[in-house]
Amino acid sequence: MQRIYEPQDVMEGELLQGMLASEGISAHLTGRHLVGAMGELPACGLLALTVADADVGRARQLIDAYNAAQPLPGDEPDEVQGVLLC
Repeated sequence: MQRIYEPQDVMEGELLQGMLASEGISAHLTGRHLVGAMGELPACGLLALTVADADVGRARQLIDAYNAAQPLPGDEPDEVQGVLLC
């Protein structure tokens, strides 16, 4: 197993873990249980995604593509005066 990425928080780690699983790559999110003691503070390197040695290259490509992604044109919310769109 190799450490391939340090997510900003548990939510990002779980999102990426699911993305990798959807591509057939089994990933493990280490440090998940250590973060709770810190509250909302940054994880400071406690979190990491690890994958099997054979999957390192493909997993890094997928995470690089995730980090480079841009919103599609036309996905912006419609502007409505006085209404908050969530």
